This record gives sequence, C-alpha cells and structure tokens, in this order.
Amino acid sequence: MKRYTFVDYATQGYIALVGLLIVFFHNATVPSWEKIVPLHVLGLVLVHVLVTAHAVRPTNKGLDFFRHFYPVLLYTAFYRETGMLNEMFVPTYLDPHLVKFEQAVFGFQPSLAFMSKLPYWGVGELFYAAYFSYYVMIAGVGLALFLRDRRQFFHYVSVVSFVFYCCYLAYIFLPVTGPRLFFKEVDHFQLPAEWLALGAAHPYPPAVEKGVFFRIIAEIYDLFEPPGAAFPSSHVAVALATVTFSFRYLPRIRWAHLVTAILLCFATVYCRFHYAIDVIAGAIAAALLVPLANWLYVRTVNRLGEVPAPSPASPTAVPQS
Repeated sequence: MKRYTFVDYATQGYIALVGLLIVFFHNATVPSWEKIVPLHVLGLVLVHVLVTAHAVRPTNKGLDFFRHFYPVLLYTAFYRETGMLNEMFVPTYLDPHLVKFEQAVFGFQPSLAFMSKLPYWGVGELFYAAYFSYYVMIAGVGLALFLRDRRQFFHYVSVVSFVFYCCYLAYIFLPVTGPRLFFKEVDHFQLPAEWLALGAAHPYPPAVEKGVFFRIIAEIYDLFEPPGAAFPSSHVAVALATVTFSFRYLPRIRWAHLVTAILLCFATVYCRFHYAIDVIAGAIAAALLVPLANWLYVRTVNRLGEVPAPSPASPTAVPQS
C-alpha cells in the first residue's frame, strides 16, 4: 500500500494545526468554534480514507482524480475560514498601520493613485484580466502537469499547497483587508475618517467599471473573499510559485507565464485589492517558501524511496499515481 506523499502531510498538518489553534485560542470572535473543530476532524479522516482507498484501488478513475486534486478543492474552504479566525490573536485589522506606512514611504497611496492615473477602459481590462489569470495559472499549469506526468503534478500541487497554507496561517495572525477599506467594503471595521476621505477622493473611474473583467472579479470577491486576507498577497506568492513550474517543466509557456505574473503583481495594486507592501511581502513569501517546499518535497520523496519527477530534458515518463 502506497504511503502518504508530501502534500498529504502538509494538508493534514494544516488541518490539525488550525484545529488545535481554534480549540485552545478561540474567543468571542469565533462563536461557532464548536462546529468548526469537528469539521477539521472530519477533514483529517477523509484525507486518510481517500489516500488509503486510492492505494487499494489505484485504477479507479474517480478515486484517482480526487486523490490528485483534493488539495485544490480545499483551497477555497481554507481561505474562507481565515476570515472567521483572524481576530483570535489580533483584536482588530492592521490596515491603519499599513496605510500609514505606505503614506510615509511613498507620500501617497499607490493602491488609490495607480487607477486614478490610468482611468481607461483598456488599461482596466488588461489589469483585471491579469488579476483573473491567477485562477487560470493554478488550474492550467496543474492540468498540464497532470496530463504530462503525475509525478510532476504531485511536485506542483505539493509546493503550491504549501505556499497557500503558509499564507493562510499568516492571515489568521496578521489580518489585513486591503484597499477595499477605503470604500467601506467591510461591514464591521472601517478606516479612520482621514483615510476614508482619500477613498472618496479617488472613486472608481466609470470607464473601468464598464469592463467585463471588472465585473467578473467583483462577483468573485462578493462570493468568496474573506476580510483580512491581504498580507502577504497569496495572488502574488502563488502566481510566482506557478511560474517556477513553467520554467522547470513547461518551457514553451514560461516567458508568457512570467510576463502575465508580473502584470498580475501590478494588477493587485491597480485593481485596489492590495497595498504595495502586500505585493512585496507576497514576492518575499514566494522567494522563501518555494525553495523550502521543494526541499521538504525532495526529502519526503527520498525517504519514501520514490522516483522523482523527470526534468524536461529527460524522456517523458510513464504517468504514475
């Protein structure tokens, strides 16, 4: 029976750690904690059942799909959960501190001025499309590697999941909502009056609001975005993590992927979802976490005695589960 892979250890470790944090540190800001903890226990059980069931029936197509993709299916749930837990350790959002920092460093608010300086439909669509490309990067690179070689896919999903989980932990301990607060888009918290005045002075340009991608992203944020999940930018950290896999395994798209990721970094500020410092922190997170995840992945592969994923220069390997 095949043993756990690195992504299974990372996923169960995250589920267990957050569950324990809730048990020992919940307070009045987590009124439903007694319902959340059993879900974490259930998550641990279901991951174990899936891993062992697939080991017994590796040719079952349904089990094979969920065995490989289940971490991706959990990202949104874990992400949303951070919005329920981000006041356990810090009683209020840290945005005023970041706003003051950016004002001191730049003399203005990049997350407001960028769009105001370029209030055009075409520019807005370019940046909102680049912001949307985040979802295409995650799914597209993952699917390409899944079809190419399962070992390359396991490497990819292991590293990307590790980066996600570390960002999610940061959101629990460092709640920052982002420039949406300039426009009172969070019900139970708002910036001081002087900062709200800046938001009123920089309304969304009508031409930008007419864009298709503007409306798509607005719908996504209304449905899925929790408050307090801006620092570091997981959009930046994960997008840059996916780029490393294009350079490693998918060289034909690597430069187009890199250019798109760079546009995404600027888009997070232009589209008013992140402060500039969030982007810098996201890039630093990628620079630190991707090598760490790669090291942990290789150590786990070596310990389990598995064959590592081939490089692009190697002959195409037979896909393995």
